[in-house]
Amino acid sequence: MIIQDHPSTKSSKPHYSINHKNPQKALFLSKSKNLDFSTWAYENSFKLSIITVLTLIVAAYFFFFHNSISNPTPLFCSQKSHILHNPQKFKIPKPNFNSIHPILDKSSPYASFQSEQWIIVSVSDYPSISLQSIVRIKGWQVLAIGNSKTPKDWSLKGAIYLSLEQQANLGFRVVDYLPYDSYVRKSVGYLFAIQHGARRIFDADDRGEVIGGDLGKHFDLDLDSVDVKQQRIFQYSKENSNRTVVNPYVHFGQRSVWPRGLPLENVGEVGHEEFYSQVFGGKQYIQQGISNGLPDVDSVFYMTRKAGSEPFDVKFDEHAPKVAVSEGKMVPVNSFNTLFHYDAFWALMLPVSVSTMASDVLRGYWAQRLLWEIGGFVVIYPPTIYRQDKAETYPFIEEKDLHVNVGRLIKFLIGWRCKKRIFFEKIIDLSYSMEEGGFWNENDVKLTVSWIEDLIAVGYKQPRLMEIEMDRNNVKNGLTNNIKEFVPRKLPSMHLGVEESGTVNYEIGNLIRWRRNFGDVVLIMFVSGPVQQTALEWRLLYGRIFKTVVMLSTQADADLLVEQGQLDQIYKYLPKIFNRFNNTKGFLFLHDNTVLNYWSLLQADSSKLWIVNKVPTSRPAVDRKDSTWFTKQADMVNKVVSTMPAHLQVNYKESSPSEQRLALCGSEVFYITQKFVSDFVDLVELLGDFEIHHKIAVPMFFMAMDLPQNFDPVLNNMIYKTDILPTSFFNFYSAQVPAVYPCNVSTESDFVRLIKLMAAGDPLLMELF
Repeated sequence: MIIQDHPSTKSSKPHYSINHKNPQKALFLSKSKNLDFSTWAYENSFKLSIITVLTLIVAAYFFFFHNSISNPTPLFCSQKSHILHNPQKFKIPKPNFNSIHPILDKSSPYASFQSEQWIIVSVSDYPSISLQSIVRIKGWQVLAIGNSKTPKDWSLKGAIYLSLEQQANLGFRVVDYLPYDSYVRKSVGYLFAIQHGARRIFDADDRGEVIGGDLGKHFDLDLDSVDVKQQRIFQYSKENSNRTVVNPYVHFGQRSVWPRGLPLENVGEVGHEEFYSQVFGGKQYIQQGISNGLPDVDSVFYMTRKAGSEPFDVKFDEHAPKVAVSEGKMVPVNSFNTLFHYDAFWALMLPVSVSTMASDVLRGYWAQRLLWEIGGFVVIYPPTIYRQDKAETYPFIEEKDLHVNVGRLIKFLIGWRCKKRIFFEKIIDLSYSMEEGGFWNENDVKLTVSWIEDLIAVGYKQPRLMEIEMDRNNVKNGLTNNIKEFVPRKLPSMHLGVEESGTVNYEIGNLIRWRRNFGDVVLIMFVSGPVQQTALEWRLLYGRIFKTVVMLSTQADADLLVEQGQLDQIYKYLPKIFNRFNNTKGFLFLHDNTVLNYWSLLQADSSKLWIVNKVPTSRPAVDRKDSTWFTKQADMVNKVVSTMPAHLQVNYKESSPSEQRLALCGSEVFYITQKFVSDFVDLVELLGDFEIHHKIAVPMFFMAMDLPQNFDPVLNNMIYKTDILPTSFFNFYSAQVPAVYPCNVSTESDFVRLIKLMAAGDPLLMELF
């Protein structure tokens, strides 16, 4: 994928310096001044007015700056807007589309030029070898869009180049919202192409070479032709309504690779379709191509599968049939290998209030939802370009907003409904709803309005709405009773520079077995390390195996979906989570200072309780003079035990060797099956305001819920070292035990080291991470 820069929040109109002629200087002879204050104030009233105005401006600046700090931008935004927020709720714009005047090209040298087929690229450096080959594609006009990083003398024979100054002179409204130094300035290029007769726009970058040098061999260019309309395109089945997003790379032979923008919780879905439905062609308004070499992957994939400086060279199945995405399902769409037809030109707008890594992906999901309103759909095509891996670094931090929010965005879009009768009004309504949902800010709502106004001004005609029934299977464009089966080829992929062998079936089989065993178990994880560095990585690692991963930390982080909790009394936060997932098999608690080798848990009995080491791990009561804290803890335990219901109190007293001894357990990892959840909740309520430490409270709960001899002993064999530093973890880790303590993973590099170690038990980690 392209490493793109963060958008700047500066105004996009270039500044020009104006040379003023110096006025002639006149000599004024001053008379002696009277020192009377009223006279002095009168004679200096103009200066006093200026000083007063400046003072008010400065005061107002600090007032609004202070307020802006307390009003952050939406969750998807990676940078804070410098536009002052109106304290009142932002209202949905209501433009008058009937009063928009045409915009004609009167400033560029290409005013009379017309072409139906355009290739739009953003350029920040001198023409690449790939771009030099793209301009030789017959029947297509290349339009290069410059930014603040583009060399002033940029030129390429066969390409039209628009500099910042030329862009500003075109008269488009969207220019006011576009940053100087970002590829999202391509929005100007889209409008320029539409203004100059475009019917098809290929959204590209300057690093991809079209395979065979002919776009017509890869995409469907003439949607009105009889052959295209009568063709039958494979379509992801609508039968599974719970499946809302698909990984198209599986269909084209690379099940262990995933595209940028796929929710991380879905990367483990590596199984192919059992069967496909079919749909007639003619309305594949957005056509997404696959890239060989370096496909469009995210930073997690790139950083963890990279073998030093050796470039990726991934190959996809060029013979696999193209596949359509049905209503109710979505797929990541990018900005460097996608063909847009005229009826989808409105979908080209790139949002500006999100990071550049998220902009085109967010646009793609937004566009897919609106496509359903006009009966259109996205189709994924076999490899269309080859992109060379330049061995660049992929900054994970620039994609964090995408990783955190994309799953929530897809769910929001699928549930969105609008009763507007004009398509452009639906677009604005959805953009406004996304601002309310925190997926972008009001700048993108205003950009949407300006974008539509510019589309109308350059002569674009909005497509007609189509009646759809989102809550029922819509088969108007589909073929009923026509189910097709296609088994994708299993192409060799590269993991750490070594070609994959025939073990992939075995490894994927393992993943399926683990998912079958733990797919109905909720993992509750307490993160004591820096959540900004590790929360997403932990969720990605364990989210493949468990039903979901609920994260707690001392500080909540809404962006990372981390909830607030205190480790010393962590048990007090569990009942709410139990209630949230009351239909699951059980709950596994894990502290991030312990690594869970889930492949070693398959033989454990999920209907029993599991806990670290043997319970009770007891110690004698400490002399009150030497350990006041332990004495207080023991007193509170005795008071709680005295109030327990009979069945719990009997279990506890039978398990406890003596009232003079206090049961202790590290409690870094333990499992509660569903049948004991109600007892656990009752015990938490019995504690009330008692602040019993979790290392004492949890073993007390377990001894009350059941007798120790009934616990499953699976965790008794874990590595548990108390006499070494967590930083030594990488020296004593073993993949042969169920868990390892203590662990210290606080950075992304630590996480990569951990994955390499854990791959001894789960080799597919080297493919999925």
